[in-house]
Amino acid sequence: MSETRYTKDHEWVTVDGGEGTCGITAYAAEQLGDVVFVELPAVGTSFKQGDEMAVVESVKAASEVYAPVSGEVIAVNDVLEGEPGKVNESPDGEGWFVKLKIADAAELGSMMDDAAYKAHTS
Repeated sequence: MSETRYTKDHEWVTVDGGEGTCGITAYAAEQLGDVVFVELPAVGTSFKQGDEMAVVESVKAASEVYAPVSGEVIAVNDVLEGEPGKVNESPDGEGWFVKLKIADAAELGSMMDDAAYKAHTS
């Protein structure tokens, strides 16, 4: 069974076994406005929780996206290169950024669940 956790900086990770799919929340996508460019890391890159993992450029600003958990990139969403607007259309679906092999599942305990994240953004 998969579980989604959130950071205070509006990243999410959906965990399934030892892998996590990561992206930015609908709240973050709404704040950014229309996304026009996404810079993703290379497969094989490793990050510690909180490291800058990607960059999103919108019509309003450029923003860093931070790794919600430590791990190694095992896949990137190449669709975003040609269709960065997927981040706005489906931030928690087709607009995912990377898949990570999670290095330390205990880090998930410091993240917010859905109810806590909703409270954080209201």
